Amino acid sequence: MRSNKTTHVSQTQVRMAERFKCEELGRKSKMSAVIVVHGGAWAIPDHLAEASVDGVKAAACEGFSLLKSGGTAVEAVEAAVRALEDNTAFNAGHGATLNTDGEVELDAIIMDGKTLACGAVSCVKDIANPVSLARAVMEKTAHVMLTGRGADMFAESIGVATVPTETLVTEYKRSKWEKQKNYATGVMEDFNSQWSHDTVGAVAVDGAGNVACATSTGGIRNKMVGRVGDSPIIGSGGYADNCSGAVSCTGHGESILKVTLARLILSHIEQGKSVADASQLSLRYMGERVRGAGGAIAVSPSGQWAATFTTERMAWAAVEEDVLWFGLDPDKRLKEHFSK
Repeated sequence: MRSNKTTHVSQTQVRMAERFKCEELGRKSKMSAVIVVHGGAWAIPDHLAEASVDGVKAAACEGFSLLKSGGTAVEAVEAAVRALEDNTAFNAGHGATLNTDGEVELDAIIMDGKTLACGAVSCVKDIANPVSLARAVMEKTAHVMLTGRGADMFAESIGVATVPTETLVTEYKRSKWEKQKNYATGVMEDFNSQWSHDTVGAVAVDGAGNVACATSTGGIRNKMVGRVGDSPIIGSGGYADNCSGAVSCTGHGESILKVTLARLILSHIEQGKSVADASQLSLRYMGERVRGAGGAIAVSPSGQWAATFTTERMAWAAVEEDVLWFGLDPDKRLKEHFSK
């Protein structure tokens, strides 16, 4: 009996120590608000490069403006991802890719690192901003994920406006679907040439030291009807925990799912690796273990951040201390003064 009681006390002390550590991280990170966004890791063609970079820069500024005015990390990542979902240059919301039946099926997730609350939706067809529906799942239900018809019913019950599905489809995405209707070839083209696969996402830490992540996508072109990739799956497409940081991933969804990429990155951070090293190690492991390419953005509660990818390009942007950082090609970072 005595041994059991001692063990119980020890476990309680461990939990209290972990909680104290998280609270300390929060206190130390005050005034270190940062947001990082990505527009997808793939071989972005030159004719989409400018629109992609401009889009992530605008989204990062949108989110940081909220942080600067005292907004939460959750509010900031939702605002940034909504901006990307509204931009037809990306594969999320407006401009999403099409499945084998020529239809849109959208996935999204959002997570609050303070409480580990999260919400996700998958296979929704007539919601322009699935990230906001995911947040509603997080805040208004006892569940983590709703899919298909259930997600649509929930959206209707809380008054979320729907849009005709065809308004989410661009002529560019329709033409690409018509040109290449073979999924296996399409996947290879998506990551090794200039076909679109551009999941979007954001991570942030606010002035109180709380982190959050959000990820949204239309999936891979010519996917099977009902296919769900990594984006709405907790620990794969995104994860946020005040004890370690927040991550949003992009790339080949099946590969990311196999290695639970977002959680893998945070596990390396928990072991003492820097945000950049943790991201690089995890992406390298995914490439070696399952031959998957992709990218990730990550931020720690102290404001350390990274944007890392193993594909040809990834559009990304970050704002910290009124400096706007952005990039597209490997090992090339540019900066401007933040203005909104």
